[in-house]
Amino acid sequence: MSEAEVVLSLEGITKRFGPLVANDAVTLDLHRGELLALLGENGAGKTTLMNILFGHYTADSGRVSAFGRPLPSGQPRAAIEAGIGMVHQHFALAGNLSVLENIVAGTESLLRLRSDRRKARAKLAAIAERFGLGVDPDARVGALSVGERQRVEILKSLYRDARILILDEPTAVLTHQEAEKLYGTLRAMAAKGLSLIFISHKLHEVLAAADRVVVLRGGKVVAERRAAATSKDELAELMIGRRVARPVRDAQTPGPVVMRAAAVDVVAGGARRLSDISFALRAGETLGIVGVAGNGQAALGDLVSGLSPPTAGRLELFGQAVTRPSPRRFVAAGIGRIPEDRNANGAVAEMSVWENAVLERIRSPRFSVAGLVRRGAGRAFAQAIIARFDVRGGGPDTPIRLLSGGNMQKLILGRSLETAPRILIAAQPTRGLDEGAVAAIHAEILAARRGGTAVLLISEDLDEILALADRVQAIVKGRLSPDIPIAAASPRRLGLMMAGEWTEEVR
Repeated sequence: MSEAEVVLSLEGITKRFGPLVANDAVTLDLHRGELLALLGENGAGKTTLMNILFGHYTADSGRVSAFGRPLPSGQPRAAIEAGIGMVHQHFALAGNLSVLENIVAGTESLLRLRSDRRKARAKLAAIAERFGLGVDPDARVGALSVGERQRVEILKSLYRDARILILDEPTAVLTHQEAEKLYGTLRAMAAKGLSLIFISHKLHEVLAAADRVVVLRGGKVVAERRAAATSKDELAELMIGRRVARPVRDAQTPGPVVMRAAAVDVVAGGARRLSDISFALRAGETLGIVGVAGNGQAALGDLVSGLSPPTAGRLELFGQAVTRPSPRRFVAAGIGRIPEDRNANGAVAEMSVWENAVLERIRSPRFSVAGLVRRGAGRAFAQAIIARFDVRGGGPDTPIRLLSGGNMQKLILGRSLETAPRILIAAQPTRGLDEGAVAAIHAEILAARRGGTAVLLISEDLDEILALADRVQAIVKGRLSPDIPIAAASPRRLGLMMAGEWTEEVR
């Protein structure tokens, strides 16, 4: 592509946070009608770079220009006015408002007594038709599917006349079919002149959708490749700096059932969270639960962790009915867990690494005597986790908030596996993690399975389910499908199951 086609240019961007160099002289260009993938492991500097682009951070040195004009630093509105839009992984939509109301919000003066809805509706219809993003403008956003909500987020940026679109992990909460449709839409948008950057950890999607790939490592641009001229293996090695191989699940015969649910309902907050769910989890096997975000995964995780009691049906643990569940009893019985949200439910940000390591077992004699915490034992436990699970970013006394997402996740996994649990509840264990961290966590989960641990894997990642699970069930609107063996699963079939299409006779 010629220089005349460059629509966005970042030149020599450097950003430091104390001694940490988050971005180190980063230079990259985006061309008109191009799909550019930005890759890098956790902590590589991708988020910092995007925050500089949008004015949330000010670079220590370097400059950003859009369509040939310098972009003022530290001014988010300047980026929007220059034609740059951002679609975040977590949608910023008001569920009680209509599609049209969400899209026009913030585009009209507060001094106007009435908004010009007819003009807004016409503009939205024209954009939706041009880019193939059809959605009912009068539909309540809370009633839309996840894929439809993402369409609304994209339309929000296009309504503000975005000519450059940045998407952060755009398929993180989509089914396989929705992801395929989204990337088809993005390619069509690029063909009509829109320029796009997307951040993703899913290398097969990068290769299928991108024109060009830029790789960051340690805050620097270390490689640039045409997507058609590279491979998953090469990209993974460029991201991590070494060859990365995903571990392989070996066939093995499972043991007895250690947890069983029979026709279980869960009602919480006046709403039915789970309906008539049944499953059986055996020692030495991984049961995968796959589903689109918001279909009851959190409620299922709470049920099997002792946080929520069943309101109907029967839950059994090691052959005994659970009558008074509590997290403490479940931990004492040998259940370890990786919660779905590591920041909100897995760690206390201001506490140290060692305090977080012993958090769930602080009352055990190993870590406290007569109400007094055994700090030495806690630090030794944390140090063992750091060494075994390659937790980087500090020692036992480091505040856990200073660790990257991948290292925090390895610590949370390690505090359970270091105690050799009989059951491991792993909810979204690798969400948002780079290829190296994913491979490390998968290896530990498979090792626990080989050692006889029963693993309940709750994940939205089809590749993860196919790599780790022995059997799989889909969760849709709080209901579980019958299970199928992993040998009978495929991305397409799992995608259909996640959409609620399954046959009751398949078990």
